[in-house]
Amino acid sequence: MYFGESIATAFGTLRSNRLRSFLTVLSVAIGVFSIIAVMTSLGALQYSIEGGLSALGANTFQVQKYDNQHGGGPGWQAHARNRKDITYEQGLAVVERTRGVKHIGLEVWKFGVEVRWRSKKTDPNVSIAGETPDGLPTNQWEIDQGRGLTQSDLDLTRKVVVLGSDLAQALFPPSYNPVGEMVSLGGVHYKVIGTVAPQGGLFGNQDRYFIIPITTFFERYGKNRSIHIMVQAESRENFDAVQDEVIGVLRAVRDVPPGEDNDFAIFSNESLIRQFNETTYYVKIGTMAIAAVALLAAGIGIMNIMLVSVTERTREIGIRKAVGATRHSIVSQFLFESVVISLLGGLIGIMLGLAAGNVLAMVLEIGPVVDVGWIAVGIVACCFVGVAFGTYPAWKASNLDPIDALRYE
Repeated sequence: MYFGESIATAFGTLRSNRLRSFLTVLSVAIGVFSIIAVMTSLGALQYSIEGGLSALGANTFQVQKYDNQHGGGPGWQAHARNRKDITYEQGLAVVERTRGVKHIGLEVWKFGVEVRWRSKKTDPNVSIAGETPDGLPTNQWEIDQGRGLTQSDLDLTRKVVVLGSDLAQALFPPSYNPVGEMVSLGGVHYKVIGTVAPQGGLFGNQDRYFIIPITTFFERYGKNRSIHIMVQAESRENFDAVQDEVIGVLRAVRDVPPGEDNDFAIFSNESLIRQFNETTYYVKIGTMAIAAVALLAAGIGIMNIMLVSVTERTREIGIRKAVGATRHSIVSQFLFESVVISLLGGLIGIMLGLAAGNVLAMVLEIGPVVDVGWIAVGIVACCFVGVAFGTYPAWKASNLDPIDALRYE
C-alpha cells in the first residue's frame, strides 16, 4: 500500500469506530499530557527561578548563618540553630580584608511591618532591609528616582529610606515622585531619598522593600541578629578565589578550628539552581513513572482496538491476500494504523500539555516555554507504544488463512 493510502485507511478505521477510537486516543493523550505539562511547568519554574535568583547579581554569592536548604542528616536543625550569629563587625572584617571584589554589601532583615504616608497605610507585609551602600548593587536594586544609600547615611545614622517600586506605588499616587516625602514606620518618620526600579519575580513580591541604612536599623531594632554578607567578584575568573578568601576571613574572625566545618552557609545563583534541579529530579522521576503506567494502559487499549479491528475486517484481509497482498504489507498496514492512533493521541497530549504548562509561565510573566527535548520524548514514546502494542494484532492479521477469511461472516 502507498503511504497516502495507509493514512487514509487508518483514519477511515478511526472514523468508523468513533467512540472506541476516541477513548483509545484519549488514554494516550493523558499519558503524554502528564509528561509535557509537568516538564513544561518545571521548565517555566526554572526559567523564573534563574531570572529571580539573578537578583543576587552576576558573579555574586551570599553568606548567612543558616543553610539555604533543608536536610543534611540527623540533628542538622539543632546544629544550624546553635551557630553563632554573623555580626556586623565580622562583616566589616570581610569588607576590609577581601580583595578582587566589585561590591561587598552587608544586610539585615525584618519582615511584616506596616508603612504609612499621610492617611494611607500598607498591609503589614512590608520587609525592612538594613543595608550598606554596596547592598543595593549586590541585590541588583537599580535606583529609579532620587539616590541610593551613602556612607554618610550610615555614619550619621540618618533616618532615610529607599522604597521598593511596589511599596512606592502602594503609598503614592501614580506618576508621583515621592523623593523628599516623609513616611512613617512604627511611629518613626523617614525621609524618602529614592525608589528602586521594578524587579518582580517568583518569590512573592520582590518590590515591597523599605531599605534603610544598616546602622539606622540597628539603632531602631538592636544588633542582636545575624547579618547577610553579599559579595560580588570582579569577574567570573576570580569568583572562586574571592569565595575562598571570604571563607578564610570568616573562619578566622569566628575562631573556627582547623578541620571543622564552616559554621556559616555560603551559596550563589549556581548552587540555588543546582538545588532546585536536585529537588525537581524526583518530581520528574515520579512523573515519568505515572506517565509510563498511563501509556501502558493506553497501549493495552490500542492492542484491544486493533484486535477488534482485525476481527471486524477479516473478510477485507482475506480479499487483500487473495489479490496478492503479502504478509509484510498486511503487518505494515495494521502497524501503521496502530502508530497513527498512538501519535494522534500523543499530538493532542503535547498540545494540551504545552497549554497547561505555559499557564504557569503566564502567571510568572515569562515567555512561552517549549521544551523540544521532552516533545521529542513524547513522540518517540507514542511511536514505541504504537509499534509494541500493535505488533501482535498485525501478526495475527497477517497469519489469517485467505480462504477461511473469505468465508468469515
